[in-house]
Amino acid sequence: MRILIERSNLLKTLAHVHRVVERRNTIPILSNVLLRTDEGVLRLKATDLDLEITETVPAEAEQPGGTTVPAHLLYDIVRKLPEGSEVRLSTGGDGGQMTVSAGRVNFRLQCLPEADFPDITAGEFSHRFTMPGADLLRLIEKTQFAISTEETRYYLNGIFLHALESEGELRLRAVATDGHRLARAEIAAPAGSEGMPGIIVPRKTVGELQKLLGDAEGDITVELSDSKIRFAIGEILLTSKLIDGTFPDYQRVIPQNNDKALTLDRQSFSAAVDRVSTISSERGRAVKLALSNGQLTLTVNSPDSGTATEELPVGYDADDLEIGFNARYLLDISGQLAGEETVFMLADPGSPTLIRDQGDAGTLYVLMPMRV
Repeated sequence: MRILIERSNLLKTLAHVHRVVERRNTIPILSNVLLRTDEGVLRLKATDLDLEITETVPAEAEQPGGTTVPAHLLYDIVRKLPEGSEVRLSTGGDGGQMTVSAGRVNFRLQCLPEADFPDITAGEFSHRFTMPGADLLRLIEKTQFAISTEETRYYLNGIFLHALESEGELRLRAVATDGHRLARAEIAAPAGSEGMPGIIVPRKTVGELQKLLGDAEGDITVELSDSKIRFAIGEILLTSKLIDGTFPDYQRVIPQNNDKALTLDRQSFSAAVDRVSTISSERGRAVKLALSNGQLTLTVNSPDSGTATEELPVGYDADDLEIGFNARYLLDISGQLAGEETVFMLADPGSPTLIRDQGDAGTLYVLMPMRV
């Protein structure tokens, strides 16, 4: 294998693929990135056996071939090569080492055989559809903060993506919950998504997808089956296993009869929560909301640091109410809201609260209260 490629192109591609590779691996080949040259292109592939990324980049292939080398090491080397340089990658006849050279800089890296590199993309994909990358990115950004990190409830460690009929229209909906808060976002379902299975996209895949979509423009293609999902984003193919579990019936926790409406200015509320929670401890981040006619009083009590209060004018004309929430959860949700005004639909101090975004009818949030 012998290939010539611009450093900037190689670095950009390695920046995408090396993130999938875990720093610590008990299987040596999983620490490596697969490089294969064909006519006019270099294809790079990395995997952790649950997630696989492949990207194709233009290159001058002097001699076709393939090998695997340590992913993070190659990325660090290319990152430190002189800007504007051309990089030559070549392997000898035995394929045991690869030379990386640019100008007067030379590295020799240990290789592992291409034949040992795993492939997780086998199998049929039953559904295929195209959608704007910005739409999928929006679904992810509105919900990913609520993904659970608790490994025992593994079926909550991702975003539940499914198509459903809502008000006479087919919608594509994303839901995430950790048991304390729930985030739901939806868009008009793209053509071809009809009848797709409800799937749980793992947290790591969601994170990688969010980064890749942030750099992408235009449409992307989504293919999925009961066990895998694949995204085609420009020259990048991201394939992931899905979480094999049943997502809970989230509809049951969305309150339907909360009758106390609290309308407030999102930015003023976020700033006030952030200020009063300054004195809260990491262990107890509870902030108390005391509601009376037209006024909200935020209070935080910390045994170690003292007390903080702040008053805000709000739209509220129901019975007086005191309810507590985790300050971090309030800030996470308010950070996703698009409208200037937010509506909290409350019931009582022990019941979940429904939060609606006045600027985005397709999203809603549910937050469990805390005792204060």
